[in-house]
Amino acid sequence: MPFDRNRGYRRERRDFAREEEAPAPWEPKTRVGQQVKSGTITAVEQIFATGKPIKETEIVDALLPNLEDQVLEIASVQRMTKNNRKQKYRATVVVGDRNGHIGLGVGKDVEAKPAIDTGIRDAKKHIISVNLGCGSQECNCNSPHSLPLRLSAKCGSAHVILKPAPKGVGIVASDTVRAVLELAGVKDLWTYSRGRTRDVYNMSLATYLALKELGELKNIEAMKKQA
Repeated sequence: MPFDRNRGYRRERRDFAREEEAPAPWEPKTRVGQQVKSGTITAVEQIFATGKPIKETEIVDALLPNLEDQVLEIASVQRMTKNNRKQKYRATVVVGDRNGHIGLGVGKDVEAKPAIDTGIRDAKKHIISVNLGCGSQECNCNSPHSLPLRLSAKCGSAHVILKPAPKGVGIVASDTVRAVLELAGVKDLWTYSRGRTRDVYNMSLATYLALKELGELKNIEAMKKQA
């Protein structure tokens, strides 16, 4: 033990590295999770075909390991109770693999970081598949760089219209709509929005609902000919 003239004998400082606890192995609680872990389900589209919801984020982590997440907005929300006014943070998060899969989620908590984590988990539970294509009459490349149809959706006062564009145009949209489309894998698209476009939550949700409507169409080629 070293000697200090002012304090006498003192103990040496030792920097003990904290041993990170290894995460516990995933134990599926749903039937879909059990099928994913056993290898019966190897693609997320198989889950969409059954119509069963995804209730475990580990399912998406196993089937889509290349997901990226982006925080669109962190807003302060309040609600009135009998005692006082309670304040929380609301995080709007979008996840996607830039290859036809997108998810949008919202998380609330008294701190920003837990709200973001909750939003990421919620977005993974609401993952959808986007059918990319080339629906522009000015481009006949037949490559999945845009959308096959003109789509529109509304959330609150925000109304978003998505129109296929030829290759090389890029995404002509606001920052919120662009972030959702880029993580979905769209490279060229014309967009038009009206209403309260400053509302990040409504704009992102309207874009998400438009892409979700495309995934629910059964016969895209027939709809494309009618358009």
